[in-house]
Amino acid sequence: MLAYTTYSEAGGVGKTTTAANLAHAHAQNGLKTLVIDLDPQEASISYIFGVDDDRDDGAADNLVRHMVGRGKGPFADLIREDTGVENLDVIPAHNMLSSLDTTMRRAKETEEQMNPDAEWVEEEQLYQLLGRNGIHEQYDAIICDPQASEGQGLYNAVMVTQTVLIPVELSGKGSLSIDGLEQLVDGLEDNLDIEVGVLGIVPVAFGDTTGQQQHLATLEEDIDYEVPAVFRKRESLMQEMWDARATAYQVVEEAYKDGEKGVRRVPDREHATLEKYDDLAAEIEAVFDA
Repeated sequence: MLAYTTYSEAGGVGKTTTAANLAHAHAQNGLKTLVIDLDPQEASISYIFGVDDDRDDGAADNLVRHMVGRGKGPFADLIREDTGVENLDVIPAHNMLSSLDTTMRRAKETEEQMNPDAEWVEEEQLYQLLGRNGIHEQYDAIICDPQASEGQGLYNAVMVTQTVLIPVELSGKGSLSIDGLEQLVDGLEDNLDIEVGVLGIVPVAFGDTTGQQQHLATLEEDIDYEVPAVFRKRESLMQEMWDARATAYQVVEEAYKDGEKGVRRVPDREHATLEKYDDLAAEIEAVFDA
């Protein structure tokens, strides 16, 4: 089975759009794909796939409740199949994720008071939840998309996948994370006491400025990870994903513009971007098949 977490230390650097487009690519390659949204921000992958309708409902059942053993119904009912993409399901984010660390800490205290001989490991709760519900047997691919900061959302995601894909922007706040990429992975390994695989570093919104070219050269020469793909700046296409609540594939195939179908004139460069996602998805699948 294929499983990885998309993660970047900086927010707003294409983490979620990368996850959404790769999930679509895996699904159209015939892989039954599950995306687990662990990002409490409103602009999350649940929004892109149109399954965020219960996000603000404090009474709604959600992933956090199940992670601490307080689910209101069957876990299977959390999985949304109405994503608009065949073979692609999503477990949506909920606002309770914003207090996940506190909720997990309290749950740990309660569980260990009630069962003094048992250890309730916060970082393993999503892994155990998926295992109890046979998720690994039901899906060919799992992609976790946590928040762009350390915490239980990230730790639980990586414990499930034990592999990360790291999108970065080679300018501004995105470039700040380049210097700490290896330290980031080392930190995850130390915190979780596991070996974390790195599928690669993926530059997004790449331009032809001297600064970005220099950052890319540094990345390729000095960082001990692969750079399997470089995605050029496609502001209109990426913005339309949010306007249309669609993946880049859907934007191009259904010619979305300003949220309306059949309006967009699709330039060749946008088709080339989809081919890049196709190639990256195929490379990731090959890694797990090896």
